[in-house]
Amino acid sequence: MRIVRKHTIFQLTFLPRLFPVNCYLVDEPDGLTLIDAALPYSAKGILKAAETIGKPITRILLTHAHQDHVGALDGLKRILPDAPVFVSERDARLMAGDRSLDPDEPNTPIRGGVPKNLRTRADVLLKEGDRIGSLLVIATPGHTPGSMSFLDTRNRACIAGDAFQTRGGIAVSGQVQPWFPFPAMATWNKEIALKSACKIREHRPSLLAAGHGGMLEQPGPAIDRAIAEAERRFR
Repeated sequence: MRIVRKHTIFQLTFLPRLFPVNCYLVDEPDGLTLIDAALPYSAKGILKAAETIGKPITRILLTHAHQDHVGALDGLKRILPDAPVFVSERDARLMAGDRSLDPDEPNTPIRGGVPKNLRTRADVLLKEGDRIGSLLVIATPGHTPGSMSFLDTRNRACIAGDAFQTRGGIAVSGQVQPWFPFPAMATWNKEIALKSACKIREHRPSLLAAGHGGMLEQPGPAIDRAIAEAERRFR
């Protein structure tokens, strides 16, 4: 596991050389907010990181419910039973393995690793505009129907899940990067993902922290390039 700190954000990366999977600890006055739960074996590393920082994990937020973002959730909840779990109402269904679509959603299949045996369920269902500590909830569907991003209102750092990737070059979810194509392959609807990328850009993040790849400071120009490339491919 590799740990990198930028401002209030600690990035924890598992399998950094092979298939980098990130989760994040956000430093808050009352403890640490964990965003995503990485891989099944990651619980020990996440807890060790919190111990090193010197604060308890007080809550767990999920950007979406793919297996590489909820992998250690059951293990963490056994050790942290009082830490509430937050996820969007839409992706709460994915946590239960339900891939069904709503009548008003595009009829494209939900892709990626949806959990089959996850026992943990959400304690709180998120919606656009909610605040959890210093974090503002932004609905950014596309990678999954209920994907969420989180903006730290203290410094405008954005933890975007798989709305963007930075591994293999920055890209909007659904746009294949040959050196790391896996997030694109697991994307539900790339047209909706592009709209969500534009929404993130409107918040003018000072830091972009994605599910796969390194953190980008002052990411505005890179986000612009990624959106322009996605729009060009659609045309």
